[in-house]
Amino acid sequence: MLNKYARAFFTRVLTPFAAFLLRRGVSPDTVTLIGTAGVVAGALVFFPRGEFFWGTIVITLFVFSDLVDGNMARQAGISSPWGAFLDSTLDRVADGAIFGGFALWYAGKGDNNVLCAVSIFCLAAGQVVSYTKARGESIGLPVAVNGLVERAERLVISLVAAGLAGLHTFGVPGIQVLLPIALWIVAAGSAVTLGQRVVTVRRESAEAQAEAASRGSGGGS
Repeated sequence: MLNKYARAFFTRVLTPFAAFLLRRGVSPDTVTLIGTAGVVAGALVFFPRGEFFWGTIVITLFVFSDLVDGNMARQAGISSPWGAFLDSTLDRVADGAIFGGFALWYAGKGDNNVLCAVSIFCLAAGQVVSYTKARGESIGLPVAVNGLVERAERLVISLVAAGLAGLHTFGVPGIQVLLPIALWIVAAGSAVTLGQRVVTVRRESAEAQAEAASRGSGGGS
């Protein structure tokens, strides 16, 4: 849902910056790699130590590379299957690092095995949600469904909550409860989204088979 509106807005905002990088000879692939490295570093250096505010700041600075690289490719007229593949693959790496960072915190000093398990579920569910769409499309189905909690929602909910929870270290009382709430929301939403996509693929597959059978019977008459 957020993908539909927020992506278009930020793409327009970041267009001048993308053009600036192109003039400096920076390639879209370089931006993709640097952005992913920044997100991974921010998540795995700060989150396992409970430094959620600064970790979120670092991640936010780099996460917009996901919009900048595609913008650059379109402006330069060099969009390619390789670029799309690299971008999608490294998105999964970045997402895994974020929720892996939460899991490491709760497995260590955060000392909460339930929230560690929820974080791991969020990590795995995010990967599977993305896989179901990619796999459905690879077998020729449109997978025409807007899931309840897609990648943009997962990132916004978890990072906003983490950043606010990090204000606890600055003396804001009780605010650290926002991160566990956000993780439960993302976990539940991801499970619903996975179900939506599986049901959609099942329906589209049945419709495709029925259409193929109808064409076959019509051709034989």
